[in-house]
Amino acid sequence: MLLLLLSCSSSPDSASAESTCIDAVPWNGETAFRDVTEEWGITAEGHQIEVVDIDGDGWADLVVHDEGGVDDFSTEEGRVTWVLRNTGAGGFEDVTVESGFRARRSGDSSVGRPGQAMASADFDNDGDMDFITVAWVVDPSVAEDLTEVLLNDGEGGFTLGPEEGDQRRTSIQSKPASVAATDYDRDGIVDLWVVENGYFDPWPLQDRLYKGVGDGTFTDVTDSVGLTTMDWTNLSWLNEAKAHSWGWAATACDLNNDGLPELLASSYGRTPNHMWQNGLDDGDVHFAGRHIESGFAFDDNQDWTDDVNARCYCRDNPDEEDCDLAQEPPGGNYCDLLYEYYGGGYRWDHYWSRQTFFLGGVSGTTICADMNNDGWMDLVTGEIVHPDVGQSADRGELLVNQGESDVLFERPGNETTGLDRGYIAAGWDEGVMNSLVLDFDNDGWQDIYYSVSGYPNNHGWLFRQVSPGVYERLEHEVSLQMFGSHGAQAVDLDHDGDLDLVIGHMPVYCGPDWGSPDCYDPPVARIWLNEVGNQQNWLQLDLEGGEGTNRAAIGARVEVTAGGVTQTQEVDGGHGRWSTQRDRVLHFGVGESCEVEVQVRWPNAEGATQTFSVEAGARYHVVEGQEPERVATE
Repeated sequence: MLLLLLSCSSSPDSASAESTCIDAVPWNGETAFRDVTEEWGITAEGHQIEVVDIDGDGWADLVVHDEGGVDDFSTEEGRVTWVLRNTGAGGFEDVTVESGFRARRSGDSSVGRPGQAMASADFDNDGDMDFITVAWVVDPSVAEDLTEVLLNDGEGGFTLGPEEGDQRRTSIQSKPASVAATDYDRDGIVDLWVVENGYFDPWPLQDRLYKGVGDGTFTDVTDSVGLTTMDWTNLSWLNEAKAHSWGWAATACDLNNDGLPELLASSYGRTPNHMWQNGLDDGDVHFAGRHIESGFAFDDNQDWTDDVNARCYCRDNPDEEDCDLAQEPPGGNYCDLLYEYYGGGYRWDHYWSRQTFFLGGVSGTTICADMNNDGWMDLVTGEIVHPDVGQSADRGELLVNQGESDVLFERPGNETTGLDRGYIAAGWDEGVMNSLVLDFDNDGWQDIYYSVSGYPNNHGWLFRQVSPGVYERLEHEVSLQMFGSHGAQAVDLDHDGDLDLVIGHMPVYCGPDWGSPDCYDPPVARIWLNEVGNQQNWLQLDLEGGEGTNRAAIGARVEVTAGGVTQTQEVDGGHGRWSTQRDRVLHFGVGESCEVEVQVRWPNAEGATQTFSVEAGARYHVVEGQEPERVATE
């Protein structure tokens, strides 16, 4: 490992620069966020959020999109995508059409190109942020639009990348639900981890890893690096998590601190999640599946006997195997109503539904973050839980990294961590498909916003970390309240030193027929400005890789030490259900501290490490191997 040490003054760009440190005032419970959606003129109606500076001006731009369909640009009602350029003056400019973001190879500009899952990185290492959008293709021989790389011209204009490359899936079926950009082999060129969702004649599909060439094309290396999984034809394969995932969300991050990213696939349908551990085998990268061993595949609760469907089924079929173990069904005509609701049956197959592989979660976005500041990336998971399925269904929770070379997680449980969101009562669904991690009050400890989706009477919850790994749920009066809260990201939109929220609104269950209150009409994404975080000190780092490192620094690991606490973050290359992406500019709250020690481990073959000291209250541009430069944020 190459160690590069830079001794820097507290204001490395100018010794005479004014101090940016303030006398910190800890958050005391005043209302944290203010809705400025109308004030900022937001009209985008999508509910998935990507945060990317598309034009390189230092202001975070947004891509807001729905999870299905294509854009009809001839009518505002036909839109599913909005590329929003941050003007830096409290608003956004819609540049979707002129940016070429949804351009088609046919040249037809009236209809946009499909591809709802996406990720951004500098795929050709020319210093700007490109995109990839991945498309569903049932029959590649007749498909008009495929997975496409969009190359940035440096000013936020995009052109379709090469027609070559395995990533375009020109000969095989594809139903990707998520894509994450990562450099899995640390060769300085960004790669793609693509998670597939759903069935195609008749099984789920193989998740795939594509190695970047460096010109916007990619080569499929799935089998050669050990990521091969099996069809759903063998019960042992299914129960041992050796079969294909029913993928819903991709994630990539370094979980065992060896400098190489692990690959995660969060799986739909109560089927096992996958965790692929990265390693070197005779100098070559090879992945080992440690899905169950790591504790990520599913939780330990395999008790199916309280599932209402099973209880009703066993009432009707008392002689079936193990039906004597099932709990008594609900009273009255509940079972009859359930039978009718599901069209003459229950959501229960007495053979398959008792198998290990069908007793996990309906897993959405999984976030990598060091939640307890111990230097190891933990996981914040998202899960859908329906009221009829019982306690064996996994719930969204914190998985604590145990700091082992072979990745291992512990599940303390929501009652222990304080992340409980209430009892799953009859007729109430919890839909934690997306969530986010942020330090909203700049105290140096990561908090969690569970967005909790568009199911009736679901609204987002903000949890503040009050001691390592322990959270308190904040009432809406002091945080925010948003029904139909779905995709969400935290980013300093107004450059005032704290993290604001961008939250997509999901209106599917709005209206009197569903009884979900306070839905927005029209259902636009919401901007919530942080009103309290900048009362404490902060630091922002914009990283740029050098030779041998991807320019966007995707996967760079940053440790910030202030006030005796060390925080760890990685630069995100996209993650989550239908994909979402955090700002590349890393934000750290540092409380009362003025002087901050920083260590950057660059994502390259050497694992080059760079250390420096800076003053809090500023953003710094850090080019690998050079002194950090303080940049203006106004």
